[in-house]
Amino acid sequence: MLAFTQISERRMHWIRWILTIAWLLVIASLFYDPWTPTLTTPNHPWSPLRLPDECIAVQGQCLVEQPYPLATTLFWGAIVPAAIFILLVFGHEVWRRICPLSFLSQIPRALGRQRQLKRENAKTGKIRYELAKVKPDSWLGKNYPYIQFGWLFVGLCGRILFFNADRLVLAFWLLFTIAAAITVGYLYGGKSWCNYFCPMAPVQSIYSEPRGLLSSKAHTSDQLITQSMCRIVLPDGKEQSACVACQNPCIDIDSERAYWDGLNKPEESLLRYGYVGLVIGYFVYYYLYAGNWNYYFSGAWARQPEQLASLLSPGFYLFGQTINIPKLIAVPLTLGITTAIGYQLGRWIEQRAKAYSRKHDLKLSSEIIRHRIFTLCTFGIFNFFFIFAGRPLVQLLPLWVQYIYDLGLVLLSTLWLYKTWRRSPDLYSRENLANRFRKQLEKLQFNVSQFLEGRSLNDLNTHEVYVLARVLPGFTKKKRHEAYKGVVREVLEEGYVNYSSSLEVLQQLRQELSITDDEHREVLEELGIEDPELLNPARQRSLENQIRLSGYRKSLERLILLQKKQIDTLGSSALNNLMGENAAEIRALRRQYSINAQEETWILSGISPETGNLRRAEFLLTQLPTLISCYRALHQPIIRQHKAVLMLLQDSIHHKKELMVRTILETLETLQADPVAIALTQSLGKLAPTVLAELLEHENWRDRLHPEVLQNLTPLEGQFSTCSLDDSPEAILRCLEPLLDDPNPLTQTACLYIIAQLDLEQSQAIARDVSHVQNSPLFQETAKILLSLSKQHPPLTKFPLLEKVVHLFNSDFFHRMHSETLIALAHRAEVRTYSTNEVITEAGDTCRELLLLIEGDAKIHFYLQNEEVQVEKLHSGQTLDELEVLAHSDSQNTIIADNHITRILAVPVDTFDEFLDLDHDFARRVLEMESRQLQRFMRSLQDLL
Repeated sequence: MLAFTQISERRMHWIRWILTIAWLLVIASLFYDPWTPTLTTPNHPWSPLRLPDECIAVQGQCLVEQPYPLATTLFWGAIVPAAIFILLVFGHEVWRRICPLSFLSQIPRALGRQRQLKRENAKTGKIRYELAKVKPDSWLGKNYPYIQFGWLFVGLCGRILFFNADRLVLAFWLLFTIAAAITVGYLYGGKSWCNYFCPMAPVQSIYSEPRGLLSSKAHTSDQLITQSMCRIVLPDGKEQSACVACQNPCIDIDSERAYWDGLNKPEESLLRYGYVGLVIGYFVYYYLYAGNWNYYFSGAWARQPEQLASLLSPGFYLFGQTINIPKLIAVPLTLGITTAIGYQLGRWIEQRAKAYSRKHDLKLSSEIIRHRIFTLCTFGIFNFFFIFAGRPLVQLLPLWVQYIYDLGLVLLSTLWLYKTWRRSPDLYSRENLANRFRKQLEKLQFNVSQFLEGRSLNDLNTHEVYVLARVLPGFTKKKRHEAYKGVVREVLEEGYVNYSSSLEVLQQLRQELSITDDEHREVLEELGIEDPELLNPARQRSLENQIRLSGYRKSLERLILLQKKQIDTLGSSALNNLMGENAAEIRALRRQYSINAQEETWILSGISPETGNLRRAEFLLTQLPTLISCYRALHQPIIRQHKAVLMLLQDSIHHKKELMVRTILETLETLQADPVAIALTQSLGKLAPTVLAELLEHENWRDRLHPEVLQNLTPLEGQFSTCSLDDSPEAILRCLEPLLDDPNPLTQTACLYIIAQLDLEQSQAIARDVSHVQNSPLFQETAKILLSLSKQHPPLTKFPLLEKVVHLFNSDFFHRMHSETLIALAHRAEVRTYSTNEVITEAGDTCRELLLLIEGDAKIHFYLQNEEVQVEKLHSGQTLDELEVLAHSDSQNTIIADNHITRILAVPVDTFDEFLDLDHDFARRVLEMESRQLQRFMRSLQDLL
């Protein structure tokens, strides 16, 4: 199959021409064919197609036959069965690339005569023309599966009633279908005929999804143009995508993705189960009509003269008796009943299978159960179809050839069944993400050949890729973060996930790479700052859209190269001039790829790095004031008494500001001494002088920035912004509300708590609104407690889990710990209260807990070798006996409460050890901190001695 996918589009174009001409000749022969009837005369000396001498009974009467042209026999007996065989064995990607009807539907595109929709920019008055496409939310976009299945139903009824044997009716039916395909090709762009109208489309889905037996895997392919994707051939012979994103998801790009995406849609059960009943009813009707099977297997139905004359004759013949229901009614009645039975029986079997799975705890998801029933339906109906389809011609072959034919069909369909049965959406997703991760490893340029014994990364299966990542030397945490970030960027660009679904969809990949949920949130935060459009909910992303935009971008780049311009050095002004000089060609490309003004802006910013970087920096500058307002709101005196919670929020906002300023500095680095860079410098200095000074001090920006830019930044270092300290509660609330949408549950919950201090009713309204939303346990518990309160200004002690999390966060020991680890640690920690002079721990006790002083004071008594006792004062936020906890040793000191209310947060040592193993960053920070603590302790002892 890979050999077929590698056939060039230019060669496939000639193959399509040959097949189309052959099909048109078949249609022409339906009008005039004086030659082939001689092959069917009863006394022909050698033709296997000559009429037999036997009586073919139809409703008890021998059918009168006469020599006939072969077009209908060959069309129904060879061409149609061949299409079904191709779909199951070779997949849709072969059929879609050779289908004559699909080829003819593209005539308007080839002639440049397609319907355009006029679009006028309300602000500028500019008029643009876009290619018309079927809108997903239109009536057609929602109901096209029923239209296609309905047309298929009408077509099968029409075969029996009108054009199985009547050559003129069949010819006009085929010509009408061709005219309809060309008309649709004019009215709508892309393969709209194939995707929204063609009656063969449901048949393609049934037999070639999730994949044909020999189909290629689009989701693991390195090719940019996959399967039967629309493409064009450039003058230099290279192929380029011509996708206009006419359907999402598109079977031509990735059939398996389209299959899993639509698996649970209600129309799928109608198409799959209804089709089984429809096909069975179609073939069984020949028996119900004639009263025997010989009528069908002889092929007399395809050469029966005066087919139209039987429309009002009896439609059934059972037990030697005709049933006086006209054939015109009997055919749709039979096919309608069998379709309904197939649909209802399929639904019943599916429901019973799901109930059986639940009862016996088989742990099969509803998707897997439906997929496997669909697979069995396709396997069964394929073999049932070929018991009848083409059989009148197959029976003319030698008996041994018939056996090989039948065994081959069963063997191929069984192999397809075996291959398809094991597929699942999880396996598809795992392969998809593993392939993306493989690409990221290739970008990092690791030398992996020594570990693979001559194999390449592309030769590794999904499991082997992840195993390699675990054992690969040099695949550090930073590299792992970079690779994961690349995967996330790619899946977001393609619309495979969005901001909210990414956490769940990428869970398996994170487990394989030991990436925590917090690290995932950090990656999203970084990507959102590096490319603000990536997380823009207003921008609809999909693989199909990305391919469409990529095709337009490549066309623009080719145009630039033809103008002998260097893409990498092309500035925004030069790019605009180039667009003006080639206005006609640009307009044609816009129409071809259905590009709107906003999409063109995005694409041009990608072509010109200067423009893209500048636009990103300007966007970040517009976002900084919002963060600064939040930061200032958190310093208002009215909420200062909640310092512990505020520090958590301040830390989060400060981190975001750092990321934004760092990204802007990277843009300034690329702009060098451009006047635009100077303007950016001035704006940046006014908005964030404090963060700017910190970055210039602790990072190497002084070496990276242009001296002129640095000169303009340096005077701004000493400036520090001031803020008003008399903001009203309403103003503070307006500033805090955006933090409720932060992906970090610590930030969300802390913000909700501060809102409760300012306006309890508003916080309760927020808690009610999010009560049905799946949030973190910390946020859920805080919201639940808020709803039970009636008094204003609830203290932090009213929120046990939040209080523990806040104190853990603010301690040196646990600061910067991943939020998910911090919340889990808080769940297992316990708050204890002591009074003055009450012993907290005593010398000689086994250290089973790590103790954090969260309220009040304590005294620690050090027992020295000369029996002297040294006493030190401990204050809120300090940890007690941490060295003994890490060493699992006995306590060498006695700790006594030194306040009438002294509260301790106790973390069991086993829990502490467990999280040291789970959170490697935490383990590293603990080791560094305790090393410094030990050094200070040793120096203090030396001073005493």
